[in-house]
Amino acid sequence: MTATAARALAIAVLLPVSAGAQQMMNLDITEYPAPGGADSRPRDPFVGPDGLVWFVGQRGNYVAYLDPATRQFRQYEVEAGTFPHNVIVDERAVWYTGNANGRIGRLDPATGKLRIFPMPDPSIRDPHTLVFHPDGTLWFTVQIAGYIGHLEPESGQIQLIRMPDGSRPYGIKLDSHGDPWVVLFGTNRIVKVDHSTREVTSFDLPRAEARPRRIAITPDDRVWYVDYAKGMLGMYDPASGKFSEWASPGGPGSRPYGMAVDDRGRVWYAEGGNPNHIVGFDPATRTFIGNTPIPSRGGAVRNMMFDVRSRMLWFGTDTGNIGCAKIPE
Repeated sequence: MTATAARALAIAVLLPVSAGAQQMMNLDITEYPAPGGADSRPRDPFVGPDGLVWFVGQRGNYVAYLDPATRQFRQYEVEAGTFPHNVIVDERAVWYTGNANGRIGRLDPATGKLRIFPMPDPSIRDPHTLVFHPDGTLWFTVQIAGYIGHLEPESGQIQLIRMPDGSRPYGIKLDSHGDPWVVLFGTNRIVKVDHSTREVTSFDLPRAEARPRRIAITPDDRVWYVDYAKGMLGMYDPASGKFSEWASPGGPGSRPYGMAVDDRGRVWYAEGGNPNHIVGFDPATRTFIGNTPIPSRGGAVRNMMFDVRSRMLWFGTDTGNIGCAKIPE
């Protein structure tokens, strides 16, 4: 399906880092060496309904889970050449993207059986990041091929919305209305897709050189992003049409990447560098509240998930670990 593109105007507001007096949090981080180590590139952990922490070994070509209670792992082999990139879990199954062979996979953990949903065009080979919609369908990005996609699991129907050449659709999240927001990593742009009509609205970030990589949405429907190119944390407020940005503590070369929001609406993300740092930001005070180095140094933290039940922020590292940070209330 071809989307109707619309342009929305926004007012840029650049803000300095707040020097507020709120106490910085020093997070307690635990890391678990994943199967295959750094060579397998463990990434994108997602906590399932039963508390198991699912993730993929992108280079190891597996889907696996960690049981935090026993510290044990279990692996599931997927089709050769899949190189899974992302995994999400619900009561029905475990869902993953086939980043090298153009498919979305559905794994039944009880039997190990797979159901494969191939892209409708075989040239589209790199599904990237998945999210659930409340109606049981799935939205996803396709980075290099340049699409935003929608999967209806019962019928297997996949709809693809073409994005501009070189735009690189990357991180994706849903707002409270069930509409997906996507960062276009090859541009200085974020887009919103109307779930019902498939209409796409585009928003230019304040700086032409910005390259947003991941995205998060707070309960007030404000859209947060990290600028990987210039080391910024940004926010777009759909209600006002305004942007706000803050320089990340690590500076212009900090390469902020994976991010998530906790149950109090605080934003957490990983800065690059050696070591990587887990950085926290409180929108209520507009203050940075955490800056904790990752013990294994991290390499890169590509995605994050906050689990409210355990109050853990989960992430994978290019140094071969599945990690978690306890988030204080």
